[in-house]
Amino acid sequence: MNKIFTTIILGALTLSVKAQTPATVPTTQLFGKIDKADLEMKACDFEKDANAEVLFDKHDVYFGADLISITDEIHRRIKIFNDNGKSEADIRIPYYGGDQYEYITGLQAETINLVNGNIEITKLDKKLIYSKVIDKERNEITFTMPNVKPGCVIEYKYKWTTNSFRNMPDWECQEKIPVRYSEFNTQIPDLFYFRIHSHLTQQLVKHSSESTGRSLMDGGDSYPYNIEIETRGLANIPSLVDEPYMSSFRDNAQALRFQFISVRPIGGFTHTGSDTWAKVGGTLVDDDDFGGQLRKSLTNEDAIINKAKALKTDDEKIAYIFNEVKNDMKWNGRDDWYTVDGTYRAWTNKTGNSTEINLILCHLLKAAGVEVYPMVVSTKEHGKVDPLYTSVIQFNKAVAYIPVDSAKNYILDATGKYNLYNETPADLLNSSGLYVDKKRNQYDIIYLHRTAPVRQAVLINAEIKPNGKMAGTAQISSISYNRINAVAKYKTDGEKKYIDYLQDGDNNLKISSIKFDNMEIDSLPLTQNINFNLDLTGSDENYIYFNPNLFTSLHNNPFLSENRATDIDFEYLKTYIISGIYKMPAGYKIDALPKSVNMTMPDKSIVFKRIIAEQDGSIIVRYTIDFKKDMYFKNNYPDFHDFFKKMHEMLNEQIVLKKL
Repeated sequence: MNKIFTTIILGALTLSVKAQTPATVPTTQLFGKIDKADLEMKACDFEKDANAEVLFDKHDVYFGADLISITDEIHRRIKIFNDNGKSEADIRIPYYGGDQYEYITGLQAETINLVNGNIEITKLDKKLIYSKVIDKERNEITFTMPNVKPGCVIEYKYKWTTNSFRNMPDWECQEKIPVRYSEFNTQIPDLFYFRIHSHLTQQLVKHSSESTGRSLMDGGDSYPYNIEIETRGLANIPSLVDEPYMSSFRDNAQALRFQFISVRPIGGFTHTGSDTWAKVGGTLVDDDDFGGQLRKSLTNEDAIINKAKALKTDDEKIAYIFNEVKNDMKWNGRDDWYTVDGTYRAWTNKTGNSTEINLILCHLLKAAGVEVYPMVVSTKEHGKVDPLYTSVIQFNKAVAYIPVDSAKNYILDATGKYNLYNETPADLLNSSGLYVDKKRNQYDIIYLHRTAPVRQAVLINAEIKPNGKMAGTAQISSISYNRINAVAKYKTDGEKKYIDYLQDGDNNLKISSIKFDNMEIDSLPLTQNINFNLDLTGSDENYIYFNPNLFTSLHNNPFLSENRATDIDFEYLKTYIISGIYKMPAGYKIDALPKSVNMTMPDKSIVFKRIIAEQDGSIIVRYTIDFKKDMYFKNNYPDFHDFFKKMHEMLNEQIVLKKL
C-alpha cells in the first residue's frame, strides 16, 4: 500500500466561481425524505420501458484532516417500476479490504412504499447485511432490500474510505438502468494533482467550482493550502444495455476517471505517482505478489525443464511447456493482476488464479531457455487499456509474452483449456499489454492485434430430390479462433448438443453423421465432414425453394436495431467463404435465380460477393465476405446497419425451381 507523506508545501488562498447552477437541475434529498410524486410515478420520463430507474446517485468525496485518507459518502435512491426491476434490490458493494486499504462504514438502507396514500418506510435489519472475504485483497458487502414491491423506492447510503491519497474514486455515472440524476462533489487539496480522463458524452447540467483555504498542523507549525471544491451533475442518463459485439460496459459507459500524478512535499522534490509505464512496470517487478513470484522454484520442476531443454526448437519447447501447464493446472475462475496464494502453493495444489498459472508458465519457459516476459493485460469484460492512463488498475490478468522476431510475438494464456500457444486469446485483442523486462529495465506497452483475417470455409455438395428434399455432404474448414471455438464447444457440450448447434434451430435439417479431422493437431485446420438431409419447406408439386446459406452463423442479422449506443468490436478480421454445388432434379428448371452481386461498404471495410450460375444441371453458388476492419465506431453505425441489412437479405434469398 502507499506510504504516508509527512510534510506539505505552502499554498495560497484563492476564491473563484466558474459556473452557475441551472434552476431546472434535478435535486437530491436527505435520507428518508421523499416526494410523494416519486412514489406515485409509473414510468421513467425519458425511458418509458425501463423496469427501474436511479432517481439519484450522489457522491461527496473529500480528504481526511491528515490528508492521507479519502472518503466518498454515497447516497443512492432507486425506483422499482415492476417485478422485473426487483433485482435492483439485491445490493453488492465490492471494495479492497486487504490491510484496511479500503473499508465501509455508516451503512443504512430502507425501502419506501406508498400504502393507501401514506408513506411507509421499512428499514433494513443490520443482521441481514453480510460481509465476505473474497481473497487477501478483495471484500464485498451484500444485502437484499426488505419489503420490495412494484412502485416502491429503495435507498441506501454508506461511507467508502481508502487509506491512500492516491486512490481517488471514479465517477461512474451511467448504468444498466436509466439515471435521472447523478452528482459528483469533490474537495481536493491543491497539493495533489489528478489527471482526469473524461468519458462523458452528455453535457453537464450542473458544474461549479471554488477554492477555500485550509491549514495543516505539523508539530508547532501551520502550513496553509487550498481545497479545490467542484460539483458536477448529469441528468437523464439513458441506460446502457448489452448490444451484439459490444466491448465491455466500462469501455462504453459515461464516466470520469481520476489518475494520481503527483503531490508537492515541503523542502523536497515533487512526489510523482505512476505517471509513466516504466514506473508501473518497475512497481510490478518489485511486487512480492508479481515479480517476486518469478524467482520461486516449483516442486519437481526439473523433469519438465530438462525435457523441454532436450527439444530442438523454441516452438517445440514453448508448445510442450504450455500444454503441460495448461493441462496440469486448473484455473479457479479468478482474474487478478496479482497472485493470491503464490506460484509455489498454486503449483502444489494444481489450482490458481490467472496470474499464478501464467507466472508458473513464465518461470518454466525461462528456465528452459526461452526468452519470455510476464505481461499484464485486460480481458474484454474488464475493459480496454487506455495507453494514456498509466495505472496498474487497468489490468486484471497476467500472461506470458514471447517476442519471436520483429514481426511476430506470442501471447500465452494457460488458463484456457482450448487456447493455443501461438494464438493470442481473443478476449485480449484490440487492447494493450504491459510487459516487464527487469534485466534490461524495459517496460513497454504493446497493442495486441491480429493482422491476418481468420478464415472459415464451408463447402456443400448436395442433390435436390423431386419430392422437395435435399441430401448431401458439407465440409467445414476452420482455423485460429474458429477452430478453438468449435473444439471447445464440441468437447464441452458433447456431440448431440454440438449437432443441435450446427442445425441452428432448423428442425428440417437433419445431420446423420459428423467426423472431425485434425482435432488434436493444433497446427492444422479443423475439418468437419457432415452428412445431412434437408426438408425444403414451402415446396409443392410445381415449385421447389431452397436457400444455399447452410452451416454458417450468417442466417440472422445481429444489427437489426436502427440505433446503436456502443462501438462494435469483432475482435479480429474475418473471412467467410461459402461454396455449394446443388444438383437439380430431373424434370425441373430454374424459375428464379438470385443475381451475382459485388457490394462494398462506403469505407471499403467490408466486401460481400455472391456468384450464382447454372452449369451442367447443377447450381453453383459462392459467397465471400471479407471484413477488413475489426472495430466500428457507433458514429458510423448508419452505414454499417444499412450494409448488414442488404447483405443478410442477399444471404437469405432463395433459389426457385419450377417443374417442367
